[in-house]
Amino acid sequence: MKTIAMVCLLLCVLLLLTGCAPGPNDLEKTPGAKGKVAGFWKGLWHGLISPITFIVSLFSKNVRIYEVHNNGNWYNFGFVLGAGLFLQGGILGTRKACRR
Repeated sequence: MKTIAMVCLLLCVLLLLTGCAPGPNDLEKTPGAKGKVAGFWKGLWHGLISPITFIVSLFSKNVRIYEVHNNGNWYNFGFVLGAGLFLQGGILGTRKACRR
């Protein structure tokens, strides 16, 4: 009986999590107000500055974390890479203690 309850609970949690997944970006691969589409390098930059941009976006209606006018997978890859470099692997990453 416990196994069935756990399976049902797991299925409910999975259903809840998939229901929160974002939908498609209708503005992908379309130029923005300046007539440009953000690519890998812009995604990398946006990922690097994402913690600062997040804080600013809380107080400003004109600032967003993610550029919706992007070229798709390459922008996403750059964004995740930049955010990862900032948050874990690079600028704020922790150094391992040297063993002697």
